[in-house]
Amino acid sequence: MRSFLDFLLDQLGNLGLSLLLLVVVLTARALVLRALIPRLDGSESVFRARKVTLYVSVAVILLGLGWVWTHTLGGVGSFIGILSAGVAIALSDVLKNLAGWAYILVRRPFKAGDRIEIGPHAGDVIDIRVFRFSLLEIRNWVQADQSTGRILHIPNGLLFTDPMANFTEGFPFIWHEIPVVVTFESDWERAKRIVQEVIDRHAPDPEEAGAAEGIERAATQYFIRYRYLTPTVYVRAIDFGVELTGRLLVDARSRRHFDTEIWSDVLRAFAADPRIELAYPTTRFYQGDKEGGVGAAPGWPFMPGPAAGEPPTDSVT
Repeated sequence: MRSFLDFLLDQLGNLGLSLLLLVVVLTARALVLRALIPRLDGSESVFRARKVTLYVSVAVILLGLGWVWTHTLGGVGSFIGILSAGVAIALSDVLKNLAGWAYILVRRPFKAGDRIEIGPHAGDVIDIRVFRFSLLEIRNWVQADQSTGRILHIPNGLLFTDPMANFTEGFPFIWHEIPVVVTFESDWERAKRIVQEVIDRHAPDPEEAGAAEGIERAATQYFIRYRYLTPTVYVRAIDFGVELTGRLLVDARSRRHFDTEIWSDVLRAFAADPRIELAYPTTRFYQGDKEGGVGAAPGWPFMPGPAAGEPPTDSVT
């Protein structure tokens, strides 16, 4: 029977081999990148080269560590049992992030360059690593979908717990709505025609922009059935006016631009037409004695009283 000292020496040897493996693989990656990067054109090629060499290095390290430790522990079963016990207790978050990385590589819910939203965070994906991915943040204190300049580092494990939205998967367009409210006294039909003309002028043509083709491609993977892609205006009455909501397809990264262009044209057109007036939240008080009303008694709700120093009108002298 082997002594405990022999077992301990074997483990120290395994540890030394593991450290040597790490040094060799990481050094080899650095040498490959040093020789490869000067021959590449553009930052995107360099970025992809770094990612590919990183993935290959991680795979080699994991396979090498598995071989080193299973070889001396006497079999894969023993190695898996010991490893699982330690991982389950101390590395649950790390394992979840590693599984999230594998999910990103296999299922590809997003890729570098996509605009996504996960939980309360949104931004453009600029990096994907083994344990986290990075976003160039949008929104927060900045109005509309524009960058704040901050970089967010999100653990890969959040993909299994938080809902995620991809703005650009399938085709780079989203539906955008611009509500315009006019007063009840305005010519709302004329206002509707103006809003329709403006969004028709600014909305991208679905055929020229490739929206229809993109939807057809996305429909092969998802149950997407858009029948109409042309801009339209919806009408409804709200508490302080008539709301005209223009709905159109826009580029996912250009919502603020379309807001500016459309609102500028709408404001100019409304200012030139005296029949149309923009509405805003107001409070109105009704005076029955002055405005009248069905069933209102004369002088309601207050009856004029006698002047100062005069006796009441119903008194007997």
